Amino acid sequence: MAKKPSSAGAGKNKEGQDKEAEKDLSVSYNEFKEYEGRLYTGMKIGRGHKWHYDQGVWKETKLTPDMWKMSFGVTKRRAGKAPKGSGVPVGTEYHWYILAHQHVRKLDANSYTTAMTGLKYKLAHKRADKDKWSVSEKGQRNRLIRLLRKLIEQLEMEPEELEKEKAAVKEKAKKTSAKPKKKREPAEVF
Repeated sequence: MAKKPSSAGAGKNKEGQDKEAEKDLSVSYNEFKEYEGRLYTGMKIGRGHKWHYDQGVWKETKLTPDMWKMSFGVTKRRAGKAPKGSGVPVGTEYHWYILAHQHVRKLDANSYTTAMTGLKYKLAHKRADKDKWSVSEKGQRNRLIRLLRKLIEQLEMEPEELEKEKAAVKEKAKKTSAKPKKKREPAEVF
């Protein structure tokens, strides 16, 4: 049977449809969503961003033969434009913990290619109109400890065992999706 044509936007001009679409994006961004029994707001799971980084400064200091302390500061800019009304207000802050592989290849005496792949995990956020972070410093530390322990458990697993655990987590999420919980545990790392 053929699908019935949608009446959404019927009788509206292009500008009216664009305004309605922009409104829907801001509403959907702020709506509660559920993932593995946990409520969250913001971008839907599976969506992504692409950023361009301005010329930044990466500093590093050697601490041991194999360990370096590093810092990096830069402004990042969207590759495209954010839809009007979407996203968080200007002034919102985030505290991310990044776990990454950095692959480097020397090109000449002063140049290297650098590529990073990895994960970033949100430890906390601070709303633009608030003075406090969403999680205390102690809470952020505890979240990071749980995340790192989970990562270690997963790294110690054999690949087949890890795939079984992923399948079990997905199955559990299906069963518990009817009863969302507010508990904020780290999501599966891999």
